[in-house]
Amino acid sequence: MKAALALEDGTYVEGKAFGAEKIATGEIVFCTSMTGYVEALTDPSYKGQILMMTYPLIGNYGVCKEDFESDGVKVEGFVVKELCKKPSNYRSEMTVDELLKSYDVVGIEGVDTRMLTKKIRVYGSMKAAIGIDVEKEKLIEIARNQPFISDIDLVDKVCVKEPKRLDVGGKFEVVLIDCGVKMSIVRQLLKREINVTLVPFNFPAREILEMDPDGVFVSNGPGDPARVKESIETIRNIAGKLPLAGICLGHQLTALAFKAKTFKLKFGHHGSNQPTKDLETGRVFISSQNHNFAVDEKTLPKDFIVTQINLNDRTVEGLKHRELPIITVQYHPEAGPGPHDTYFFFDNFVKMLKEW
Repeated sequence: MKAALALEDGTYVEGKAFGAEKIATGEIVFCTSMTGYVEALTDPSYKGQILMMTYPLIGNYGVCKEDFESDGVKVEGFVVKELCKKPSNYRSEMTVDELLKSYDVVGIEGVDTRMLTKKIRVYGSMKAAIGIDVEKEKLIEIARNQPFISDIDLVDKVCVKEPKRLDVGGKFEVVLIDCGVKMSIVRQLLKREINVTLVPFNFPAREILEMDPDGVFVSNGPGDPARVKESIETIRNIAGKLPLAGICLGHQLTALAFKAKTFKLKFGHHGSNQPTKDLETGRVFISSQNHNFAVDEKTLPKDFIVTQINLNDRTVEGLKHRELPIITVQYHPEAGPGPHDTYFFFDNFVKMLKEW
């Protein structure tokens, strides 16, 4: 079945449909990971976005639910150059086509993803739409008329609705503010003998403190961090009372809680090959990233130290407070997918819990 992809600038390309038969809208972004499409499709941080993979062949090792980062597919749509119909992997339980059909998500293959990626790099992320049997001008209009991602509340669509406790008989109790957490983050905490209680993004600080945890962790998530005012307020009221760590959106929310500002990147960082430098040790490592916003270094209060930077564009990749037990990173230390270079962030968090 024929399908088409339209961008708000009037770009229109045709291809073949797979997955659900419907219209999908969202902000189109490209991901440079060569593997890990299952983790990417199920990453809650992609909510509100149409995901395009730059690697040309997708689906060759199939889909294994063990690799899910959430309870299902979170992207609004999926764009690939070539979709593998017959995967070859002993772990495979289904094809990508079957996966998208089961979660009612539309996909398109057979389009020039290289051309589209180059266009996004030049002009920035754009609103987009995927349609089946939709006239060209109508599909372009659908892409243009949808709201900007900064005008949409997305976190409440991907977080837990009530507290959920995961007890491994660990040494520490940590409350995780769920803004769209990847399960790899939870797994890394559980591995370090930390019992985790997930709470919704709008869970008040007072109730978190009443739980008497050893620390608080703020997760990744989708959309514009400035819209997640409830979490910002919670972080502000917890800071200094408990050890605090944040990843990706959690990093941005922590900065906002201290009156810093964030800004939207031209086309974001999406992939598992982003070079990051630790300014304290001089070490350079490759990190997994998925974000469209970044902390504005010029607006950071003097209480914060920039600990890591992105070597591609010099944006802030890590922060720590000079006096309070607060550490954050913009990238994804849990990977899923990606290199394991940055697992040490979780070890640093445990060290902070022990010293508090």
